[in-house]
This record gives sequence, structure tokens and C-alpha cells, in this order.
Amino acid sequence: MRIRHISEDDWDGITALEADVYGPLGLSEGRAALRSRAHASPGTCFVLDHGRRAAGYLLALPYPMFAFPDLEREEDVVFHSRNLHLHDLVVAEEFRGRGLAKNLLRHLTGTAASKGYDGISLIAVSGSDTFWAANGYRAHPDVAPPPGYGTDAVYMSRTVPGDRHGTTNLADEPSLGAPLQDEVG
Repeated sequence: MRIRHISEDDWDGITALEADVYGPLGLSEGRAALRSRAHASPGTCFVLDHGRRAAGYLLALPYPMFAFPDLEREEDVVFHSRNLHLHDLVVAEEFRGRGLAKNLLRHLTGTAASKGYDGISLIAVSGSDTFWAANGYRAHPDVAPPPGYGTDAVYMSRTVPGDRHGTTNLADEPSLGAPLQDEVG
């Protein structure tokens, strides 16, 4: 297994994984929305590669703290934020319990530090807040995610560890593959 950036050939596998995990919860977004989130920040979106198959994926994109993607629509703005929002982390069921989600998370955290991000936020769904808390995220009970994320959704965040002094925050620059203006498309 290796972690790498998402390529065009990965989208069938990513879309299937997302539908398997989030479909039964009523949270599936579909291919176009997922691709739009990856397009907003391709340098912070990864696939867990198992041969020719996506065994997992992670989508993260710059988003203002205490804000989050609307599950009903595609991304049309690239935010220039020092906060990185971890939108999805999925590992295929047959590969769970092997520490692969933590490997993806460590990879994202290292990438966030190297790119100069200050924090990472997320919305924990379906009781996953215990996993996130065990990995350094803390809940913000004063921030209520919209109902589209489920009734038990919890907004959480953590600071990015490491010395980021003197690094360039690439969130302040256009994302690779994103237009120079703040609109995607």
C-alpha cells in the first residue's frame, strides 16, 4: 500500500468507496462534488493505492475555521485560508483495522505542516468523534454543523504540530490546478 496524490483514474474507486460508506447514512455527495473538492486543493488530497485499486482516500481543502463544505453542492470557490478542512477519510472495509486511516491522517498532517497550515478542521459523522479525539482533535460544541451532516455531527479541529516558522503558507497562493482567481471552473 502506498499513499499518493489522486489521479483521474482513481475516481471510479473513490466514488464507489464514498457511496459504500456514506450512502447508507444519507451523506453521499456523488462524483462531481468529490472531484470539485479535490480540484480545490490537489496537493492535500490522497489515495491509498493497493495495486490498481483505491483502498482508501482522503480529501482536504483550505476552508475558513468554523466553516465547512455544503454537501448539496460542488465547490466553486478556492478559499485562501491557513486552516485545512479534512472533508473525507475513507478506508475500504476489508482494509480496516490495520492502521491505514492513521497513516493517511499522519500523511495529511505532515503535508499540512510542510505547506504552512496552522490547523486542520473536520466534521465527525456517525459517532466517529471518538476516533478523531484519540488523534488530537477537539470538539467545538458551539459550532453546529447543518442537518445535512447528520444529527450526531460534531465540528472538531486541531493545530498542526511542528515548526512552521519561515515556511510559505501555500494556502495563501493559488492551488496547483486551480485558477488564479477564487473561483473554480
